[in-house]
Amino acid sequence: MIGSFERRRADVSGGELAYLDLGEGPAVVLLHGHPTSSQLWRREAWLLSQRMRAIAPDLLGYGDSAKPQNADLSASAQAGYVRELLRHLDVREAAVVGHGMGGVIAMLLALDAADLDVKALVLLDTPIGLPTGGTPTLDHSWSASAAKRAVREFLEAGVAHEDRLAPEDVEAFHRPWVDEPGALLRAARAAGSNGSTLTGRERDIAAVDVPVLLIWGEDDPIVPVEAGEQLNELLHGSTLALLPGCSHLVNEDAPQTVPPLIFEYLRSRYLGDSHGHAAPPAGPIPIFLERPPEDFGDALPDQDQED
Repeated sequence: MIGSFERRRADVSGGELAYLDLGEGPAVVLLHGHPTSSQLWRREAWLLSQRMRAIAPDLLGYGDSAKPQNADLSASAQAGYVRELLRHLDVREAAVVGHGMGGVIAMLLALDAADLDVKALVLLDTPIGLPTGGTPTLDHSWSASAAKRAVREFLEAGVAHEDRLAPEDVEAFHRPWVDEPGALLRAARAAGSNGSTLTGRERDIAAVDVPVLLIWGEDDPIVPVEAGEQLNELLHGSTLALLPGCSHLVNEDAPQTVPPLIFEYLRSRYLGDSHGHAAPPAGPIPIFLERPPEDFGDALPDQDQED
């Protein structure tokens, strides 16, 4: 659950996907990485839904989605499951936002978009065929407590400012693995090879002709900032935002910066909106930031339904 919003559910070839579907307008798809869930987008989904239709699935094997023992959980397979979900939702074009493994999936959707027209990309700390620091230690016996410990180790490595994670947020990241701790091991094994998914496709990546925003934590030990700089050089016309003092889960380290940064980029480059300035303003550029009212979730109908 993200705030007061329950996830909907849809069947794809690998199993059942849980997903959040908020707002109306042009679609924006939010893809989390390993070992998180759509909980990662709890701020961004609400903000983007003010002008767009925000769709945030739990990838197969993660969050509240099914965790089948023999399913293919590779980035390539996950891209296929996301395509199936979007066909189910009759989404033919979208902007795609991805963090970590979710960014790899986002790039695959842009490169192999037979039935989805990707109009813009936002990639956060994404390993695309470039050297990374790897996933923090996951060598545990797979009890529920060990799974929680493994996720805690990931959060300790991935969040520089742990005080910005509320206890309920930490628990939300732990919860999906408690009943099925072995699912974390299956997901980790699949995620371990995802950084090389696009190796050898540098020419294809360089040919991507959509607006691309790269957001990176300068202190990311998992996908170092050098990877973001190399990706920025490879992608013509991309924009790289480096956030000092931030680690891998950059939107957890900079919750007041990342959501409005994504919103403003997509508002301008995807929706084509303008503030009406005749020329770029001098000095700081204002960033749209709005907090949901306390009773916002109570005003919406119950979305926990079978599709």
